Amino acid sequence: MKKIIIRTLALLLVSISFTTVWAGETQLNANQILQKVDDVINAPKDQDLKVKLILTDKKGKEKIREMSMLQIGSDKRLVKFLSPAAQKGIAFLSLPDDVMYLYLPAFKKIRRIASHVKNTKFAGTDFTYEDMEAVRYSDKYIPEFVKEEGEHFILHLTPKEGVKTDYSKLIMWIRTDNFYLEKMEHYNKGNKLFKIMIRDKIEKVDGYWIAKETEMNDLKAKHKTKMIIEEVKLDSSIPAKIFTKRNLEK
Repeated sequence: MKKIIIRTLALLLVSISFTTVWAGETQLNANQILQKVDDVINAPKDQDLKVKLILTDKKGKEKIREMSMLQIGSDKRLVKFLSPAAQKGIAFLSLPDDVMYLYLPAFKKIRRIASHVKNTKFAGTDFTYEDMEAVRYSDKYIPEFVKEEGEHFILHLTPKEGVKTDYSKLIMWIRTDNFYLEKMEHYNKGNKLFKIMIRDKIEKVDGYWIAKETEMNDLKAKHKTKMIIEEVKLDSSIPAKIFTKRNLEK
């Protein structure tokens, strides 16, 4: 009887040990996966993109816009509208430490975007200023491994302490073959799903993985915005001096 009890206790201890190890590996893997996502998305030294925007309302009516997007590394991005005339010249600058600026040519004024309005939609699109900033998710979010489903890792992300965001959580679908972020659900402070981002036509360009199409769907407004990359230049030695407030007006 004693041998049976000892054997049972031993098996129980082994089981607990494996549970602890696996839970630890899951948390570690979540961090590793998110780090790889950041590394893959921000792999080019710099990016020079020409982007077509298609805005579609709940009635299916479309509006077309064009913009340029320049980025260095993972923390500097400059976006400028090229057309139509009503939006031409609107510019957005994202810098490290949550510093963002907006230039509106109609007012000929540059203003700093305060943290409490980062959830405002950018120039009528379904992407907010927060969505448009250059960022590493691992710097702002704590990941939790949910499961591996088909060809995807699924991560649950919650903001780190002190991070200012209107998202209570993000759910990511990440390709297992190349760690590219393919789908992301956005939940508001009421913990309700209200936006879904889907990346499509993911292919290699000059050795880097790039999504040629990204669509943001606002479930409440029944409005969506698709970004289509029409021209791509990578590692073209974009000068850092471009990413300044002064250059927003040019």
